[in-house]
Amino acid sequence: MDGVEQTNESWRILIVEDDERLADLTREYLENNGLTVSLETHGGAAVERIRNEQPDLVVLDLMLPGEDGLSICRRVRPFFNGPIIMLTARTDDLDQVLGLEMGADDYIGKPVQPRVLLARIRAMLRRVETSPVTGQETSGEEPVRLQFNDLVVDRSMREAWLSDESIDLTSAEFDLLWLLASNAGRVLSREEIFTALRGIEYDGQDRSIDVRVSRIRPKIGDDPIHPRRIKTVRSKGYLFVKEA
Repeated sequence: MDGVEQTNESWRILIVEDDERLADLTREYLENNGLTVSLETHGGAAVERIRNEQPDLVVLDLMLPGEDGLSICRRVRPFFNGPIIMLTARTDDLDQVLGLEMGADDYIGKPVQPRVLLARIRAMLRRVETSPVTGQETSGEEPVRLQFNDLVVDRSMREAWLSDESIDLTSAEFDLLWLLASNAGRVLSREEIFTALRGIEYDGQDRSIDVRVSRIRPKIGDDPIHPRRIKTVRSKGYLFVKEA
């Protein structure tokens, strides 16, 4: 058993999973490792549970009775900005991309190894507490607010504004925006971004970074066809332009 981390005791997790035996085993493992876990087995009730409870993180199965995980994810995003980890028994890349486009922050294939799920949950919740930065050495304190003309990104509040209007970002989208903005003027490879955001080695196949960049661009006033603020550098990665 993993050692219990005392700092995790306040983290509240909602698992939406119709396989009650699997859900109970997962809850027991996570609770033994310091998390507070509640369960929902019916997709039709999940939206209101998330709305009312506002957990720190949701583990959401793709295939559910009543309402599927993709629909739930899409419906809760207007009022829930916390991380959503989607579970899927399918290996179809399209399902994973659709999940990300609906607002999921991560996805894990089933059957789920509890130790892997715990590691993903901890990594994601730590990122919410402290936004990711690359391994570069910095002098002095790191900035908590960045401004690029009419775009403002605030790490302490985990919010961003465009022309003084709040931008609706998921937790994962904010992490990626902050990572790119805090490295403005420097090309970040997909490998660097993937490792900084997910804490695991990039396998060269995952498309989540590209999907999130495509979702962020219009939100920050960037042209998806001819972007000026977040540029794709062919065969290298992404560049956040200081003066767009």
